[in-house]
Amino acid sequence: MGKRVSVRRLTAPGAGTERFTDTVGHLDSWDGGVLRITRRTGETVLIDETALVAGKVVPAAPARRRGPATSARELQEVAARGWPAGETGRLGDWTLRASGGFTARANSVLPLGATGLPLSAALDRIRAWYHERGLPALVQVATGDPDQDARLDAALAERGWTDERHALIRTAALAPLADTGADTSGVLLSREPDEAWLRAYGRTSASVADAVGVLTGGPSVWFATVPGEPGRPGGAGPAAIGRCVVDGRWAGFAALAVSPDLRRRGLATLVMARLAERALDEGASAAYLQVEEGNGGAASLYDGLGFTTHHAYHYRREPQP
Repeated sequence: MGKRVSVRRLTAPGAGTERFTDTVGHLDSWDGGVLRITRRTGETVLIDETALVAGKVVPAAPARRRGPATSARELQEVAARGWPAGETGRLGDWTLRASGGFTARANSVLPLGATGLPLSAALDRIRAWYHERGLPALVQVATGDPDQDARLDAALAERGWTDERHALIRTAALAPLADTGADTSGVLLSREPDEAWLRAYGRTSASVADAVGVLTGGPSVWFATVPGEPGRPGGAGPAAIGRCVVDGRWAGFAALAVSPDLRRRGLATLVMARLAERALDEGASAAYLQVEEGNGGAASLYDGLGFTTHHAYHYRREPQP
């Protein structure tokens, strides 16, 4: 009693189609076959013990504005594993990534460490490698190391490599994302994106095979779908979707999208809560995501969920002939 717990239960015990929902909060009592749990919001939830599927004690929720302790390098490595390129090459400590042009993250150089070559020679090899694959050469440059990263960025700029796609990596404690008080039982999870999910995502001009290869890659990937409402315009498609990859203590969120006519109804928060529940079950404790600078709507959502900026990054594109 008095512990903070995560409890999984059937939403409709004995029903033909069983669905589960998770409740995170403090276990106040367990009397007469009924659990009494108080959520962070103050809401009290009563759960019949016959509906229990699983439960565990979870750590107390940390302060909402205090992100997980980590280095920029660790986050870059985790993010790369969570959005893996279809093909990679090595140049010393740098990783060259290609995925048929599907997203800059999966089609750029991740420069962690040294190449063992003068920069000009390294860039010549990089450009040749990407040109062989019909792709432009991009280098992802972070601001996590004010010395090394700043020097690389300045050196690329001097050589005519132009900057683009400025973005942020933001982090948060994972447990509060699940502890929203929302009923997540209507959010469906799967290991593969179906055609409806891919249509709702719709952010690729690359081949479907390249996109699916990246989206399904990673240590433990989950796709979330809130089914559309029959009778509404576009109701055949999902109301909202999202993706999460679990990698040790980290849960990476991406591909969050809500149907335009259903925005500002809490569906994005609902999707993230369900994915966070799943990630907690797999032992994760910290969350990260990547968002473009200037995306005010996303920034407001993530601010409200407790995400703070860890570091920024952008891309440098090779000079045009």
